[in-house]
Amino acid sequence: MHRRNLLSNAAALGGFGALGLGAPLASAAASAGPSENGASRGNPDPLKPPRLEPGMTLGLIAPASPPDEKVDIGFAGDVIRSLGFEVREGRNLYANTQYLAGTDQQRADDVNAMFADPGVDGIFCVTGGYGTTRILPFIDYDTVAANPKALIGYSDITGILNALYARTGLIGFHGPVALRNFGDYALAEFRKVLMQGEAPVPIGAPPPFESGPGQVDRRNRLYTITGGRGRGRLVGGNLTLMTSMTGSPYLPDFRGNILFLEDIDEAPYRVDRMLTELWLAGHLDHLAGVVLGRFTEGEARGNSFTLEQIFEDRFGGLGIPVVRGFMIGHMKDITTMPVGAMAELDGDTAALTLLEPAIT
Repeated sequence: MHRRNLLSNAAALGGFGALGLGAPLASAAASAGPSENGASRGNPDPLKPPRLEPGMTLGLIAPASPPDEKVDIGFAGDVIRSLGFEVREGRNLYANTQYLAGTDQQRADDVNAMFADPGVDGIFCVTGGYGTTRILPFIDYDTVAANPKALIGYSDITGILNALYARTGLIGFHGPVALRNFGDYALAEFRKVLMQGEAPVPIGAPPPFESGPGQVDRRNRLYTITGGRGRGRLVGGNLTLMTSMTGSPYLPDFRGNILFLEDIDEAPYRVDRMLTELWLAGHLDHLAGVVLGRFTEGEARGNSFTLEQIFEDRFGGLGIPVVRGFMIGHMKDITTMPVGAMAELDGDTAALTLLEPAIT
C-alpha cells in the first residue's frame, strides 16, 4: 500500500523467500495444526445493517489518514450528497496529527459517535491511508452491536471492517471511499449490495466490454487458478491490513469462509512475504475459497517471480476454488464486498455469487 515508510509488519518474514513454485503447500499448512491465535475462536453470528435509502443521513469520518487538503472533505461530502443522502461530519473530521487524521482517540471517538447517533443511518469513510489498526482497541463494540449500521470504505478501512465483524458480527462493506467519484460500474455495484439488497446475485465480475473483430478485453479478465465450488462468508480486503492483524483478536476466523484480497504498490516479493505469513499462521488451512482482486502498481525488480506464479504457488495446492481478477481494489471500477455475508465461489465458471442480502 502507499505507506511503506509508515507501516512496518513486525511479523514479516523478510528473509524467508518463496518455498519453491509448485510446492505442496496444502499438506505443509495442514501439518501446522489448528491456529492458536485470536482468529481461532470462531466468528459471531452475522449482524446485518439496515439498507441505505435516499434521504438518509450518512456520517463522514476519517479513521485513517487525512485527505491532502481540507477542501477535499467538502468534495467528499458532495459526492455523498450526489447519491441522494444527507451528510453529518464527524466532530474530529478536520483534525490532523502528522500522517494520521487526528489522534487515535479522536478517530475512534468519531467511529463510536457515529454508531451511537440515532440520526446517522450509515457511515462513509473519506479515504484510507494508514491508521485504522491503531484505533481498534478504542472502539466501543457494545455500542456498535446495539446500533448496526453500514460502514463503507476500502484499503486501510479493511482493519475496521474485519474488526467489527470479528467482535460483533456486523457486516461491513469493502467498497468506495467518499474521496473519489463513482464510475457507472461502482455505482451499480454499490446500489445492488447496499440499497437494493439483491440475492442471489453475482458481484465483482468485470464490466461488459464491447468486443468486435480484433477487439477483446485484456485488462478486465477473470483467471481460474483452481476450479470447483466453495461456499462461505466473505472475509478479507487489503492484504497488508489482513497480515498486520495476524495474531490479534480483531482478525476474523477464516475457517470455512471465502477469503478475498487486494493491494496496491506491493512488489511481488512483498506479496509473497505477506501470503507466506498468513500460511505459516494457519490462516490458509481450511478456506472455502479464495477471491483475488487487483494488485495494482506493484513493480517487479530484478530476479522476481510474477504475481501469477506467487498466487499459483500459495493457493494452487489448497484444493479449493481460487479465481483472480475480480473488481476489488484501488481503481475506479470497484465492486462492493460485504464482509461477513454468505457467498459462493465457482472456480469452473469464475463467478462469485452473493447468496443472501447483506442488509435488512
